[in-house]
Amino acid sequence: MPAYLDFCSTTPVDGRVSAVVQHYMEAEFGNAGSRTHEYGTAANQAVEQARSHVAEGCGAKPDEVLFTSGATEANNLALLGLGAHAKRTGCRHALALAIEHKAVLEPLAALAASQEVEVELVLVGERGWVDPGEIADRLRPDTFVVSTMHANNETGVVQPLDDIAELLRGHPAYWHVDAAQTFGKTGGLADGRIDLISVSGHKLYGPMGIGALIARRRGYGRPPLTPLMFGGGQERGLRPGTVPVPLVAGLGEACRLALSEQGKRASACAAERAKATTALETLEPTYNGDQDQVLPHVMNLSIPGLDAEAAMMILRDLAAISNGSACTSSSYEPSHVLSAMGLDPQRASGALRVSWSHDPVLVDWSEVAERLKNALR
Repeated sequence: MPAYLDFCSTTPVDGRVSAVVQHYMEAEFGNAGSRTHEYGTAANQAVEQARSHVAEGCGAKPDEVLFTSGATEANNLALLGLGAHAKRTGCRHALALAIEHKAVLEPLAALAASQEVEVELVLVGERGWVDPGEIADRLRPDTFVVSTMHANNETGVVQPLDDIAELLRGHPAYWHVDAAQTFGKTGGLADGRIDLISVSGHKLYGPMGIGALIARRRGYGRPPLTPLMFGGGQERGLRPGTVPVPLVAGLGEACRLALSEQGKRASACAAERAKATTALETLEPTYNGDQDQVLPHVMNLSIPGLDAEAAMMILRDLAAISNGSACTSSSYEPSHVLSAMGLDPQRASGALRVSWSHDPVLVDWSEVAERLKNALR
């Protein structure tokens, strides 16, 4: 198998996390909603412990954590869940970054169609992060939600959340942050001005099929979310259905490990980045996005004269890389992220995303560079 270099798409499950998941599948397999016996009690305790571990990732309270099937569902619940609030208050203006994941852009489009919401997308420019002033200029009295990702899933560029928090103080709009790529990997989510945070388990060395929406209180009031599904009172009535205890426990353990090892993991990723950058410099690549504001394990680059599809085929048996989001990988249209950054079509079509782990990468970066160099001859 080729070396795996697509960690922005998904991560392997940490062996320590797998052990926890297996335990709650085979040994303590109770339903967390069963209050009449010890199996249910043990399951409920596991869920609440996991809730605490997730909450620690952003300084939230455990009862502000709602478990979902992943960040996509969390994004939908955060945005579509505010639709009734928008209608009730007459506030029909939504702001988001043009580089948001489709799991944010499409729920907003659905709100625009069903609730007559006006969705305004803010461009970011070639550096890949938004000028907070651009948001401030577009903020209106009737803005009911602002959605900004923490770091982009294609470029790895981190958004200036601290500055955005300051400009939103005093404004009633709810602020949603998609933290699928960053939760547990970097700081920046502890500011209480962030109302809603989306989390993904499989981006954090946890299981697929589990995530969370953190919905912070304002004083004593919770965000005015309306459920998208009905049929039970689980997760404070916002996410009905039997809580998947093994997956929830796995997410909790993944968060616990990520937080305890955050510095060590970041240093390892930065060291791997240095190796890759040194090996690839002979290709004179153009790096997409501000490299001073990028996550240490993500690299988006374009190599003059080399198409991304050709590069992936050349490296197919050596390294598993991508040309953007796995959620839209079946499309050969230019990345909406790179287009929103204003990159020319040729540069965008040649863009490659390489992302790695804190564990040693079993790839020869020199061989990667050599193969790509030969393709240019």
